[in-house]
Amino acid sequence: MTMLAADSRERRAMPGLSPSLKATLTDRAPILIPVAMLILLVAIYASLREGVFTLDELNLDTAAALTLVLAATGQTIVLLRGGIDLSIGGTISLGTVLAATQFRDDPAHVALWTVLILVIGALVGVVNGVLITALRLQPFLVTLATWSILSGTALIILPIDGGGLPSFWMAFGSRNWLGLSSAVWLLAVLVLFWLWFRRTRLGIAIRATGSNERSAFLSGVSPLGINVATYALSSLFAALAALYLTTQTGAGSPTIGKDYILPSVAAAVIGGISLFGGRGGLIGTIIGAYILTIIGNLVFVLSISSYWQPIVSGVILLIAVLASSIAERSARRSLT
Repeated sequence: MTMLAADSRERRAMPGLSPSLKATLTDRAPILIPVAMLILLVAIYASLREGVFTLDELNLDTAAALTLVLAATGQTIVLLRGGIDLSIGGTISLGTVLAATQFRDDPAHVALWTVLILVIGALVGVVNGVLITALRLQPFLVTLATWSILSGTALIILPIDGGGLPSFWMAFGSRNWLGLSSAVWLLAVLVLFWLWFRRTRLGIAIRATGSNERSAFLSGVSPLGINVATYALSSLFAALAALYLTTQTGAGSPTIGKDYILPSVAAAVIGGISLFGGRGGLIGTIIGAYILTIIGNLVFVLSISSYWQPIVSGVILLIAVLASSIAERSARRSLT
């Protein structure tokens, strides 16, 4: 009788669906919400402006979103681990300042400093990972401290927005190949990287540790190694975000990094990344970044105060979190 009752409940919950299809719906539930949101926002945007569904618009929106996408990529990796990284703000600020003050019209010199900025970014993450693991400190506090140190260093190097970038560096940011901007091509490379990375031992270990740290440890995953790798990747992507940002702005800013801390978390969460770790992926994060970018476009097209943008973004974030939570709980109840 008990087995019959359970079977009856399952049929009522999701009638006509096979167990494999129900499992697929459960896995995909967190990303369906941001996809629906993006479609709705694009439809609204298209109703207010012509030429939305063109390559030019794709190039413009991707160029506007890519800095956030890169910063949010690192944040996604950390969130999958079950942590958070506030220091990306300081890394971005310091990266733009170093580029604006050190780059010259010599490609070899620019290449050297590009590598140095990336190395500095990775080292920041290594320090974060070691402090979090060795001293058993909260990621929020450690990365808050390193954010403050990096931001102060950026202010010492360049107290106000300024500096300059070589013309060939700026040209890269606006260059087109086959009708697609460099931003679109970089985004494609990033997606290919993620499709490879998530299947590597490190990618699997990060997700496993975020899902259940004790089980991952018993399976041979080193807490120190995984934390160092996770935060190093986060800071490395923040440095990449800084470098790309300079191709768009042509200057350095010692304070601009703070504008990407909360949006990087918001893009990931809107895209279905769990704040408790172990769930989600980069595709959802990219969708979340585009959602925030389209919101900015709508604010501009509607000619309303820019102060409304964080309000609307916050509402979208809240809706995404609530809808994702409800969808996931409903999907998992259907499996019981």
